[in-house]
Amino acid sequence: MSAYCAVAPGHPVHDAYHATEHGFPSRDETVLFERLCLEIMQAGLSWEIVLKRRATMRAAFAGFDVDSVAAFGSHDQAHLLADPGIIRNRLKVEAIIANARIVQALRASHGSFAGWINAHHPRDKPAWVKLFRATFRFTGGEIVGEFLMSLGWLPGAHAADCPVGHRIAALAPP
Repeated sequence: MSAYCAVAPGHPVHDAYHATEHGFPSRDETVLFERLCLEIMQAGLSWEIVLKRRATMRAAFAGFDVDSVAAFGSHDQAHLLADPGIIRNRLKVEAIIANARIVQALRASHGSFAGWINAHHPRDKPAWVKLFRATFRFTGGEIVGEFLMSLGWLPGAHAADCPVGHRIAALAPP
């Protein structure tokens, strides 16, 4: 089993995410944006910290509604950076707000965030990383790889013998 598939089942923090979200395909803009934001917040930290603060971050970032976050101004940013319930990193917070505006622009060019990803699929991980770095802020190799894998665009979310992986395969991810 992959390391995550070996530790997540039964874990008080990781179990639900592993069993119901990790690797499951989604094209919902709010889901995609939230996952990108969470991966950005995770950089340099553990996924467990992110999952523990997820509810607070969801509230702080207006439910990860793209239009709401895109409308955040300097007052909102200052409020976020003062919120002890989220990961308070100025560069990450600025990137999330800027990326919401980028997702809005993708609607005009590709119909949706998912439409933009689909327009570039399939690619290998290095090509995805190059594309994301050219388009979004704060998107390095691990962030892009985990984001795409966690949503079914790249393989590897689950080990071959993981029951959750078998459920996902039945959904025919891209």
